[in-house]
Amino acid sequence: MEPKQIRVGIIGASPDRGWAARAHVPALEALPEYELTAVGTSRPESAEAAARRFGAAHAFTDARQLAEHPEVDLVVITVKVPAHAELVGAALAAGKHVYCEWPLARSTEEADSLTKSAHGAGVHHAIGLQARYAPAIAYARDLIAEGHLGRVTSATVYAARGKGAGGRIPAWAAYTLDRHNGAGTLEVAGGHTLDALRHLLGDISELSATLSVQHPVCTIAETGEVVEATSPDHLLLDATLDNGAVVSAHIHDAKITDGRTRLEITGTDGDLALVSTGAGGPAGIQIGQLRLLGTDASDGTYRELPLPDRYRRASGIDPAAEGFNVARMYSRLALDLRTGSHSVPDFDTGLELHHLLDTIRLSAESSGTGRRAV
Repeated sequence: MEPKQIRVGIIGASPDRGWAARAHVPALEALPEYELTAVGTSRPESAEAAARRFGAAHAFTDARQLAEHPEVDLVVITVKVPAHAELVGAALAAGKHVYCEWPLARSTEEADSLTKSAHGAGVHHAIGLQARYAPAIAYARDLIAEGHLGRVTSATVYAARGKGAGGRIPAWAAYTLDRHNGAGTLEVAGGHTLDALRHLLGDISELSATLSVQHPVCTIAETGEVVEATSPDHLLLDATLDNGAVVSAHIHDAKITDGRTRLEITGTDGDLALVSTGAGGPAGIQIGQLRLLGTDASDGTYRELPLPDRYRRASGIDPAAEGFNVARMYSRLALDLRTGSHSVPDFDTGLELHHLLDTIRLSAESSGTGRRAV
């Protein structure tokens, strides 16, 4: 007997654009374990259009009604960060499993409240830190754990996105310029990149950080309106990991030329480098494809390491697609839901990352003087 499909309702499933249409829907369509049964948007006409486009049986403008519907097992939150707390709360109140995009909330206080509510609801909860499921990252993590680099001594990170390049930004992204919305460079590019780093090498024990607003005003591309930016667009980080390795990171937005990510890991017996590639490369470590380069102690030349097939599996979706890593995470979540295991990054993982970002902010507020324990 075939196992019953996991029925999904997506809140924020715009029919025209957005991360749900670009990543979540293609990922779910590629996986036989899932069925998209419901979509929700803020307007009736867009909800109905989304249901038609994505083949969902139900369309909603009320998130609570979507969450409470008997044909929804898993609620997926893909809207702007300020709405996460209310919408995740509605799903938890309905007793449904929840997958929320990162960042979990605008603040650590909100994230802590949601995490406690999720535990109280007794449901599975997942946070969208899908970079962990990039094939190159998964393979690199195993190589490091197996000792291929010897003792890891350092990591160097450069991550730059094009958002805000040339002083212009699309209207949908303008809200990220306000630091109170919790969706700026530190939270999104920084959160995803640092989570991947920690997934590979372990926790950060202490750090010193600088945050900077290098582009204090931006123009809305569609309207010409000029808006103030209060959310930092540059992060400089000097850190030490629990294992004693040191880390240097520069993460920023508004890169006009060659937005990219490169994460180099140095060990006593060799080196690895994760390098973004493909059309999604400038969007961040969690979206674009990554190449894995490696050396050993006898040869100082980087060579591309072929990725074994077991790291590339995600039924029916192109590895170059934006939703590929999301599909790999959904595949693992399906196993968790079926077996009761807890392997995917969850709200507890998100809360830990929110605490790390708080430590970065505190260090930056003290002008980076002195190192702060994490």
